[in-house]
Amino acid sequence: MQMKLIVTLFLLFSSLFPLEHSTDKIGWSESERLSWADFQGRPTKGAGYVASTSSGISFSYSYKLKDEEVTYNYTVESFFYPKESWYKPELVSAYILDHEQTHFDISELHSRVLRKMISEASFSKNIKKEIEALYQEVEKQRRIMQDRFDLETEHSKISEKEIQWETFIATQLKAYERWK
Repeated sequence: MQMKLIVTLFLLFSSLFPLEHSTDKIGWSESERLSWADFQGRPTKGAGYVASTSSGISFSYSYKLKDEEVTYNYTVESFFYPKESWYKPELVSAYILDHEQTHFDISELHSRVLRKMISEASFSKNIKKEIEALYQEVEKQRRIMQDRFDLETEHSKISEKEIQWETFIATQLKAYERWK
């Protein structure tokens, strides 16, 4: 008996956004960097920083279980969400835009980590639970890294830390290049 189940999950950054926002997204690109025109949201009142990037990981997969054998396909992408991202025009600079790009790059890094983990995994007939656990672990680590980046740079105020982080993320993206 053949059982076929297709599951699609779109798991986003920062908070779960309404589905109507999911069509307003920009995929991560090595050749295309963010511009201030990409930030279309309204600034959060009382925010102690001058810009905010909403980005995250989206993945989908399908699998087939036949005679206790699992076969599967998957896609993992990182996206920037323009309508959830904002800036205060009078207070930003190219330096701040680089900080926001690094947030997006962190999401791409974790997309690559998830691709690697899925590609190297051996799934049982409980693939749905197992693949979900991989995503949850990567998402947890992505959020921790995003928070740590802002904490250590004080939202871009410590330029030495900013440079260290940008270098670290670029190095990690290169290390995971095989999974882009």
